[in-house]
Amino acid sequence: MTGSPRIVEVRKNILKRNDEAARALRQRFQEAGVFVVSLVSSPGSGKTAFLEKTLTLLREAGRRPAAVVGDLATQNDAVRLARSRTPVKQIETGTLCHLEAAMVESAIAEWDLTALDYLFIENVGNLVCPASYDLGENLRVVLLSTTEGEDKPLKYPTIFNTADLAIVTKIDLADAVEFNRELACANIHSIRSGLTVLETSSKTGAGLREWLALLESRR
Repeated sequence: MTGSPRIVEVRKNILKRNDEAARALRQRFQEAGVFVVSLVSSPGSGKTAFLEKTLTLLREAGRRPAAVVGDLATQNDAVRLARSRTPVKQIETGTLCHLEAAMVESAIAEWDLTALDYLFIENVGNLVCPASYDLGENLRVVLLSTTEGEDKPLKYPTIFNTADLAIVTKIDLADAVEFNRELACANIHSIRSGLTVLETSSKTGAGLREWLALLESRR
């Protein structure tokens, strides 16, 4: 028990430093006129496929998007996202299960942010740690796939409570996996009343037009 106060103090200091870095990042983003979106989800939710499709559609629409992607190891996601023909940077976190503001700051150090309209930050696949770390984003989006089950919001309430938008991915598989849309939405709204929920499919394109329209309206 004697070590507990020390652990709490260390955690507070870490979060304080992160918040200070996030505020500086947010100011920098605002001055550059870039709209920043962070994407959080559990592993396997289809987050990278969703982001690849988003980057491609935005570029084709004449927008200037870029992405920073976090993983414990490998450059796999960055290589995949590069197929969108937009700027991409990979952050390898090692043992850390989340991104921190200082990591994002370092990753974009060489980028001219004024040359971007959108910056997407794909966090490490995790529904716990990312909830506590501000990355200077304008919009935090939590993704839930139809293959994960409807009770995910109830199991991980903090991330849904801190999100600005919820997106259900892989909606093309809803019938096959017997996904209950109404129950999923009810669970989300029991955690965060009134939170906007979009249903999407990176495979069929369902919901992506609505997603892009929402981005434009928020920006």
